[in-house]
Amino acid sequence: MSPQLKSVESAGRHAVSLKNTPNRVAPTDFFNLVRNVKAAFAKTINAAEADRVAVIPSVSYGIATVARNLPIEKGQEVIIAADQFPSNYYSWSQLTTEKGGKLTPVKVDDGPNKGQRWNEAILAAIGPNTAAVALSHIHWAEGVLFDLEAIRRKTKEVGAWLIIDGTQSVGALPFDVQKIQPDALICAAYKWLMGPYSTGVAYFGPTMDGGQPIEENWINRKGSDDFRNLVNYQSEYLPLAGRYCVGEQSNFILMPMLEVALQQINAWEPVRIQEYCANLNRPYLEELLSMDYHILPEGQRAQHLVGLGLPKEVKMEAVQAALAAQSILVSVRGQTIRIAPNVYNNTQDWERLMEVLRKVK
Repeated sequence: MSPQLKSVESAGRHAVSLKNTPNRVAPTDFFNLVRNVKAAFAKTINAAEADRVAVIPSVSYGIATVARNLPIEKGQEVIIAADQFPSNYYSWSQLTTEKGGKLTPVKVDDGPNKGQRWNEAILAAIGPNTAAVALSHIHWAEGVLFDLEAIRRKTKEVGAWLIIDGTQSVGALPFDVQKIQPDALICAAYKWLMGPYSTGVAYFGPTMDGGQPIEENWINRKGSDDFRNLVNYQSEYLPLAGRYCVGEQSNFILMPMLEVALQQINAWEPVRIQEYCANLNRPYLEELLSMDYHILPEGQRAQHLVGLGLPKEVKMEAVQAALAAQSILVSVRGQTIRIAPNVYNNTQDWERLMEVLRKVK
C-alpha cells in the first residue's frame, strides 16, 4: 500500500474529531462527501458523468456487483489472466460454476516479449462463446501491461463485457474510460490512489444501468436526502451507478481522506507520475539489463511497477536476505522481484537497492 500523505492524515484527524460532537454532522454531509469523491475520481479517469461512479469498500465488492449482473449462459466462458489477484478471480469462479460456464485463465511462459505474447494470447482466446474478460490494467506480479483498447475492440465484436481491476494502476498510470470504454472499472483506493484502506471507487458503464445491487440500503434510493420522508419507502434508485454504492457510504472519517487523496492525484496527474518514474528508473534498469537481470521492454510494462527477473546464478533467497539486512522493502512474486516506485522515491532509494543487487550478482 502507498504511504499516507500528510494532507490525508490531517483530513482524517479532523474527521475523527467531528465524532466527539456528532451534532456538527449535518444531513447534507451524508451526501456532499460522496459527491465530492465521485467527482474527483471521475476526473482521474476522464469520466463524463460523475454519477457513473460508486463508492465501494473493496475490489471484491465491486467485482461481485458486476458478477451479479453479467448475462452468462451455460457453456459460456469468462476469460482472465493467469495468476491475477484473487479478488478478481473468486467471483468469476463461483459464477461460472453456478451457471455451468467455464473460467479460462490465459497463461504464457516466461521469456522474451512476454507482454506482447500475453496480449496476443488473450486476444486469440476471445471468441463467440466469451461472456466477459476480467483483467487488471497491468499484472500485479510483474507489471505486464495489457492492451485494453485492443481487448475492448475484440470483446465488442463478440458482445462480451470487459471488467477491469484498476487497483494496481489507476492513479499512477493514465486510464481513460472514454477511450477504453470498460463495462466496469473497479479500484481499491489504498494503493496508487493514495487513499485509506477499506475504501474504493468503481465506474459502471451503460451495460450496468438498471442492474441489481448486491445490497439494499436507504441512501441509494431516490429522495434519500429528504430525511422526513425516509419512512415512505421508495422503489426507485438513484440514477446510474448510485444504486451500487455500499451502505454507510458517507463514512465521515474515510471519505474526507479519500477526497483529499484524489485531489492530490489529480494535481500530480498520472501521466506525469509515469514520466517521473520512467526518468527515475531508466539508468538503473539499463544497468540491470547489462548485468543479465530480466526486464520487459518499456512498451510492454508500466513504469511504476517493474518486474525484475534474476540472473540464473542468483538465488531469490539470497537476494531477499540481502535486502532485508539493509531494510530495503520490495515485493517478491514467484521468481520476480516487484519494484514499485512513485513520486515519493528518488535516486537515493534506487542507489540503496542497486548496492544490494550489484553485490549478489
